Amino acid sequence: MPAALTLDLHPAFARAGEWEAHLHRDRRRSTHTIRAYGATARRLIAFLGTHRGETIDAASLTRIDAAELRAFLAARRGEGIGNASAARELSAVRGFLAFVAQGEGKAPPPRLRGPRVKKGVPRPVAPDEAIAIADDADEEAAEAWIGLRDKAVLLLLYGAGLRIGEAMSLTGAVLPLGATLSVTGKRAKMRIVPLLDPVRAAIDAYVAACPWGMGRDLPLFRGAKGGALSPDIIRRAVRAARARLGLSERTTPHALRHSFATHLLGRGADLRSLQELLGHASLSSTQVYTGVDAAHLLDVYRHAHPRA
Repeated sequence: MPAALTLDLHPAFARAGEWEAHLHRDRRRSTHTIRAYGATARRLIAFLGTHRGETIDAASLTRIDAAELRAFLAARRGEGIGNASAARELSAVRGFLAFVAQGEGKAPPPRLRGPRVKKGVPRPVAPDEAIAIADDADEEAAEAWIGLRDKAVLLLLYGAGLRIGEAMSLTGAVLPLGATLSVTGKRAKMRIVPLLDPVRAAIDAYVAACPWGMGRDLPLFRGAKGGALSPDIIRRAVRAARARLGLSERTTPHALRHSFATHLLGRGADLRSLQELLGHASLSSTQVYTGVDAAHLLDVYRHAHPRA
């Protein structure tokens, strides 16, 4: 029977459904992530069925080797996906195969380095890459609540422009969250930043799952043993995520803040408002931070000044 006609007969498709249920029930993944990862698992199964010329079940999934993973990735690249998407696809495949291997009592799948983005000039993290980093850190965490914590922190850096130290200094006093967040920056300077719905939802999900108390004077973001979360933990999570996703080594927690500023400016935010959101003491700091050159500043001046 032709491979195309046997596609729905692969018993391994049932494991893809079980994995989606696991992602929803135990890992609390978003609907979008579950749908995307489930589609990746089914693509892999269909690919193996054609590649091997056999029906694929859970046991045969545990026998996949690095050469077959490379062949699958090459097939996906042939369909036109880029480096970041290919790395994301590989990350989903590893998660699915690890889930199947655990259920079968087998060793985890072989490790395969994903494609990497060529190094270039410093640049902000693209919006989809920023979200991918937060999702990946969440998905790869050792415990579900830790994943939700890391995702909340990273979305806070990108969605509200906080410095990592500012995020770590938040306490339970900010709860319950509202439309804005009061942040203490450098030199104890206070500022108010808007809190986007996805960022607020991510923090609320973390708070609901966190096993530690949320007293007003206690740190909002907690370490695995209940103490204050170290910024180094978040930096390590970003390093691991960017390696899995094939992103530049310049992709750091601070780059997410840089991206917040750059993307706002690109959407028409004025420099003074941006200065306030970032907590900069002077406009020159905002200019350097967002990569705005003198020509752009002059253009802003000419359009804004009544005598220009």
